[in-house]
Amino acid sequence: MRGTDFADFSYGGRQGGAGGRSVSLAIFADRPHLRATMREDALGAGLEVAVAGSLEDLPESGGRPLADVVMLDCPIVDSRTMATLARLDMQAAGSGNRLIVSTSVDGLDDVFACMDMSAPLLLVDPNRAERVIALGQVLAGFPAARLRELSEDDRLMLLRLTEQVGQIAGHIDRLTPREPASAAVAEPVSVAPPLPAVAAAKLPEGRLLRRIIRQRQLRSRFIEGDFFADPAWDMLLDLAAARVEGKQVSVTSLCIASGVPPTTALRWIGALVQADLFQRVCDQNDRRRAFIELTDRAANRLAHYFDEIALLGPMLA
Repeated sequence: MRGTDFADFSYGGRQGGAGGRSVSLAIFADRPHLRATMREDALGAGLEVAVAGSLEDLPESGGRPLADVVMLDCPIVDSRTMATLARLDMQAAGSGNRLIVSTSVDGLDDVFACMDMSAPLLLVDPNRAERVIALGQVLAGFPAARLRELSEDDRLMLLRLTEQVGQIAGHIDRLTPREPASAAVAEPVSVAPPLPAVAAAKLPEGRLLRRIIRQRQLRSRFIEGDFFADPAWDMLLDLAAARVEGKQVSVTSLCIASGVPPTTALRWIGALVQADLFQRVCDQNDRRRAFIELTDRAANRLAHYFDEIALLGPMLA
């Protein structure tokens, strides 16, 4: 297989010292230097790298899962890549294995559209630290039934991974001069507990919502920095305006509306989907496209919020 770093594909992991099965990783990236870096970080964390190769080396058949975790880098997404991603997405959904997929801003909508079953972790133009952090997040998120299978070696591996994340994040300026450190090592997203049901209400008109959004954006002209970063609220406002206007919002557009780096925005989108505030919808005219919109529950909550603040005076948010 052209571009592979190992001669054969291994399925699953080796037996750990306590009788459990170690976590295995498969890496697929067309850029050799990136593939080598990803492999280096995985081995440094104590992971078993089952295979590392280019995207062309991905098996065509369904077969068994390539590994417990599969990392792919596909900055350019063509029809063949989309078909491969869709197949891996279906396979991972059936096996419970996890996917980490990095792409570019231009490729984000295509990747998002064809991966709707396995809840993959999506990264947009990530730096080295963000890839390692994503790997740690995925490993920490394995279901309890899977975690009970881990050996003592695997628990040590998770500890080493945590230490490695700290070391890389500590040198984030050297690794990624294009982004502030806060974007790469942002705190995990927490979701508030469900709120009680309320009666139906109506959102304000789109013109008013757009004015609120412009008011929020205007602050950055006078006060520098990221002091006003509030991606969840900015995305809620953007989707509320789109709902009233009858427009559809792509995941790329929503990331831009969030005002934070795309990878950070994607993490927030995932949390808001889990909280039943956002939902993914397919384009009825083109199944290869998908959009994000408010759930009815979220729209109703926002409508009640605007009703409340309207009673307090001029509309501000």
